[in-house]
Order: sequence, then structure tokens, then C-alpha cells
Amino acid sequence: MDPKKVVVIGSGFAGLSAATHLANSGCLVTLLEKNNTPGGRARKFEHQGFVFDMGPSWYWMPDVFEDYFSHFGKKPSDYYDLVRLDPSYSVVYGENEILDIPADLDEFKAMLDKIEQGAGKQLDRFLAQAKYKYEVGIHDLVHKPSRSLFEFTSPKLLMDMIRMDIFQSMSKHVRKFFKSEKIIRLMEFPVLFLGETANNIPALYSLMNYADIALGTWYPKKGMHEIISGMVALAEEKGVQIRYDAEVEEIEIENGLAKRVRLVSGEKIEADVVVAGADYHHVDRHLLNPNYSNYSEEYWEKRVMAPSSLLFYLGINKRLKNLRHHNLFFDEPLGPHADAIYKNPRWPEKPLFYASVPSVTDSTVAPEGMENMFLLVPLAPDLEDSEDMREKYYELIMDRLERISGQEIRSHVVLKRSYAHSDFKADYHAFKGNAYGLANTLLQTAILKPSLRNKKVKNLYYTGQLTVPGPGVPPSLISGRVVAKEVMRETF
Repeated sequence: MDPKKVVVIGSGFAGLSAATHLANSGCLVTLLEKNNTPGGRARKFEHQGFVFDMGPSWYWMPDVFEDYFSHFGKKPSDYYDLVRLDPSYSVVYGENEILDIPADLDEFKAMLDKIEQGAGKQLDRFLAQAKYKYEVGIHDLVHKPSRSLFEFTSPKLLMDMIRMDIFQSMSKHVRKFFKSEKIIRLMEFPVLFLGETANNIPALYSLMNYADIALGTWYPKKGMHEIISGMVALAEEKGVQIRYDAEVEEIEIENGLAKRVRLVSGEKIEADVVVAGADYHHVDRHLLNPNYSNYSEEYWEKRVMAPSSLLFYLGINKRLKNLRHHNLFFDEPLGPHADAIYKNPRWPEKPLFYASVPSVTDSTVAPEGMENMFLLVPLAPDLEDSEDMREKYYELIMDRLERISGQEIRSHVVLKRSYAHSDFKADYHAFKGNAYGLANTLLQTAILKPSLRNKKVKNLYYTGQLTVPGPGVPPSLISGRVVAKEVMRETF
């Protein structure tokens, strides 16, 4: 029998993962990427000797990456070198109120004890539960395709799910262990990657704290894009044909089957299976005849989207002081900013923000004697962004950054690029300009997420941050593997 022809749309983490797993199973895989470089949101931007990761900048859950490469008889070190950051990151609560989070667990507990008596022992209890959730969640639940309740009906799994606090909020869960607002904010921080506040994220996701505190924060030398470079090399080794500047305009359906994809150029590519790793909403509502859409526009409008972001990529012609690789600026109250993202969408009056300075760790990402800085402000999706608004927020956060770090920065910026909603839409067809996909709320978990297979076109599948298991780099890697297994199980 001739090998089946699979077309994968999009070369982000999920698309590359799906393509490589399918090629490894004997399929002829063509991977189509609309941009001129791979990686999707994990592309890199190079200019004047500065190298910027355009999207993901945190390397958590190293075991997920190890598992990915081991499936093909490889390991991450075959493609990139990892270093563990110490301190893991810095949290800024205000001027002269800065916590450097140590990589060593005993040092971390001692730091907590100075903030709140007995917090170190409470952390042991908290992490014991978080470890259990991590082991069950990451090694079992997230690998389920979530297409039927029957996947979750074994007595053991039901007991596991009860123990994992899926019906309790992360906010309430954290407050069972800690009283200090500083510690609470620190423990709630990781769920911001999941696209909602701790009040609306299930306590299941304290597994993120285990990933943060126990497994550590890592950095691939030369930047996060080195992961993409490694995945591309592995994909091509397995026979995946990757084509760039190959934007898909339509998925053509005949007799209930996806038969081919038509590119913007007019070229048509035949397929036995299509896997869409591009934005789910874009594929569902714009690449398909409406008769074959999985979901209505009304359905999509009711989805709770994770935030978008305003990003600045800055090249600075001097070395900076008082800043770590990762810096979280919590020097303003979270409540008003969260309200501006989730409840009453608007540009926030006093935004929290994140500053990454990877050149603190890695001299290759900036010219000698200079710094590479990445600034991020989380924002509500679908806001109207303009150059004037971007500039207003640049000045606003730089005022605070300079004041708190005790140095002049703006006059030393020799390279500056901004990126926000309209760019996410233009580059990735991101629904409402989102940066992180679908929020991981209880009502958007597992079988309540958009399905990984089209209900009307049986050889059309979806992967990535808008379907199972959810947003983030490790879940996207897993998403590609999950959909590949479903394709092989159902189609071949």
C-alpha cells in the first residue's frame, strides 16, 4: 500500500510535533508555513547583532521536551544546550521590594519563612499535592484526545480527578496554605500562562507550581528558537517536507473528505489527511466552506480567550544592572489590570508587565557590551492598537522600569520594535489577536475544548493551543503527538 499523504498547516510547536510523529509512522508529510521562517509564535527576529525570541521565553517542564525527543531516539542535548537559571526569576513588588527566586528548594523555603512564619512547611504540603497533579495531569490526562466522556470514566481516573481539585479555584486552593499576599501572588503567577485569573482557573493547575519550583526554570542557549531549529532538523530527518511562504487559502472538500489544500498562490496540494496547526478559528471559519465548519461564529464569540500582549524588542547599547533574566513587575495591584483584561476589556491604567533580559545569561543574543531586552504587557484580546497607544505604554512601563532598577535605559535604546494585536492577526491569523490561545477555564477543559477532529470532515484534524490539551509550549508539543495518534488510529 502506498504511504498516505498528510498535509500539516502551520509550523509552530504543535504543527512540527504532529508532522514529525506522522512522518515517523510512515506518512508522506508536507508541512506548510505561511511565513518565511518556522516556529509560529516562536519565531526569532535578528537585527544589528541582536537575536530576539518573538514569543515564548520560559522553558518549563523539561521532562516533556525529553519525552518528545526520546520518542525518536533523540534527546534535547542533540539539538541545544540547556542551563538552569538561578535565580529562576525576580519578582518586583515595589521599589526596594524585590525577591530573587532561588533555584534551590531549601533556599526557597527559607525565603518564604522570612515572609510568613511556617510557610516553608506549608510549601512542602502544597508541593506534595502539586506533584501528584503534575504526574497524573502531564503523564496521563493531557494525552487524552478528549473526544468522549468515556475516556475519563475509569474508577481510578475519576478518583484522581477528584483529588486534583478540578472544581476548586486556584485562588481558594492557594489560600488554604498561605496568608501572605506576597506569597499568594507568587503562587498564583504561573497560572497567568493559562489565560485567566486564579479565581477562574481550576486548582488542578497548581501542577504549574510544581513545574516552576521543583523542576526549575531553564534556558536553551542562543534562545528558545533553538528548540524550533532542533525540531525542524528532526522533522526533516524523518522526511517531512517543509515549505515556507506557503499560505493556505482553502481546504477543498469532496464527498465529506478533505481532498486537497489550495495555496494563496493558486497551487493545489493533494492530501489523504489534513492536520491544521494554524489558528483553529481561522481554519474553521475561513479556510472551509461554511457547511463544513465545526463551530458557528456565535460559538467562537462565546469562547473565553487568553490575553493578547503588547511586546517590545529592545537593543540597548550598554550593560544593565539590577535586572535578572526574567523579571515580573508586580508593583501595581493585579485586580484593576485583571479587570481590564477579563471583565471590562480596555487598555489598563496601571499595567503589570514582564521584562526578560536573556543577554544576562547568554552573550550570543546581543553584541558585546550590549543587552537584549524583551518587554511584555498582557492585554485583553481584540483591542484596537495604534502606534500612539503603543508608544504611550512604552513610556509608562519604562518610567517604572527605570525608576525601580535605578538606571537610565531609554536614551541607550538603539533598536526598538513593537508587536501587538494587529501583528498577531496579520502574522498568525490569531483570533481577536490573542497571544496564548484559549483560556484554561473549567468550562473550556478537556472535552469542553474545541474538538481535535472535524465533525463533518472525517480526515480533517486540528492541533495547537485552541484545542486539547491547551496553551503553552509543552502542551503544544503534546497536542501534536495526541492528534498524530488519533490520525493513525482512525485513518490508517
